[in-house]
Amino acid sequence: MTAAFMDLVDVTIVNVAIPSIQRDAGASFGQIQWITAGYALAFAAGLITGGRLGDIHGRKRLFLIGVAGFTLASALCGFAADPEMLVAARILQGGMAAMMVPQVLSIVHATFPAHERGKVFGLFGAIVGLGAVSGPVLGALLTEWNVLGLEWRPIFLINLPVGVAALLLGRRYISESKAPHALKLDLVGVALVTLGLLMLLYPLTRGRELGWPLWGYASMAGALVVFGALVAYERRKAARDGSPLIEPSLFRVKSFAAGIAVQTVFGVALGIFFLVWTLYMQVGLGWTPLHAGLTGVPFSIAVSVAAGLSVQKLVPRFGRKVLQAGALVMGLGVLVYIWESDRYGLAIASWQMALPLVVMGTGMGLIVAPLTDTVLSEVPREHAGSASGLINTVQQMGNALGLGLVSVVFFGVVDDRLTSAPLGPAFVNAFQHALLWVAALMVVMFLLMSALPKRPAQHLEGGGVQEPLPARTKEEGALVH
Repeated sequence: MTAAFMDLVDVTIVNVAIPSIQRDAGASFGQIQWITAGYALAFAAGLITGGRLGDIHGRKRLFLIGVAGFTLASALCGFAADPEMLVAARILQGGMAAMMVPQVLSIVHATFPAHERGKVFGLFGAIVGLGAVSGPVLGALLTEWNVLGLEWRPIFLINLPVGVAALLLGRRYISESKAPHALKLDLVGVALVTLGLLMLLYPLTRGRELGWPLWGYASMAGALVVFGALVAYERRKAARDGSPLIEPSLFRVKSFAAGIAVQTVFGVALGIFFLVWTLYMQVGLGWTPLHAGLTGVPFSIAVSVAAGLSVQKLVPRFGRKVLQAGALVMGLGVLVYIWESDRYGLAIASWQMALPLVVMGTGMGLIVAPLTDTVLSEVPREHAGSASGLINTVQQMGNALGLGLVSVVFFGVVDDRLTSAPLGPAFVNAFQHALLWVAALMVVMFLLMSALPKRPAQHLEGGGVQEPLPARTKEEGALVH
């Protein structure tokens, strides 16, 4: 739980400090995007491999390696001498998180008997909510306080004592476990996924600064060829030894294919929103990190409350309609935010943002908690582990893609407006433009959700999800949870 909390806080804590990093480290907007996108990309590329390595070599061992590497990478981030070193350290941090995070629920599943697991997963849900709320506020406080004159650096250095505690406690209390059947790694699959994403994301994030060169368009077109090669290779590998990174037969299940598309679009929307939201408040409106961080608290609370209601009360009764309602509600909140930003301009106050943020948070909460179970509900049991790992991976990849698109939907508009408007109004206008994209993505999600099953999973009375059937391996059951 300590490690899960550390990862969740690290994802949310960085956004608040980005303007401070830009000023203090002299980072370009492209480097700012890579500080966040680099982590998401490395995390996405390594998630399935991290889980598979834990199954093969022992989950406790991989967990401790991941925690140690994450702690070391956090130290490198905190002591980074320039933006390039910070980007490299963030990529390492994302890779180590991919070793650490998949083991958390697998260890829980292997350690606790079935009748005790409900309490543990309830605690895990509370940790997720606490991480979502405390990350932005903690990041704002650490940046605002400027501890020992270190500016933004304590947001990374705070991981050091937490990581050491997780290492010491993990060594003593976690029991070792492995998969009962021998599994193989698909390193070629991992390499093709990573190469394809890099060929797509690098030109997106750097293209604006370089004047959109021809090689950038060629690289993005080449990414489609790489993804085509990935599909062909995975089909051959599935036929040859049954251990592909991505199980091709999963995409013949209509609800799963639609669910993967929903997760990707959701990741893109969140990647765009959170980065431009931070820049709008701190650069456009000139707010302090603490002011911006506290402004986001109603959003985080709304997500946590709506997520709990969605899983326990609403989805068991209304099925996929809850998810579709979530997309529409979140889209409505985005449109209200655009309207308020336009009406009040630079004079907008935090309390005026509370309404659209609560509406957006409610919509996001209705989606984020039950979505994985809904997507998995028609997947064959023998592929449940592979499918749930793929769901998490594509959302992270979508997040990285969204962060890359910020160059186009936000910074491109800022560049156009700066010739005729001061910095503040230019950022406000770009924020509204980027949010129109987010609203459009919510409509796309709503339409894609119509292909999801009407009733996502068998639920017991009281809203608990039924225990995985005996035919599942422990690893598959853990990933489903």
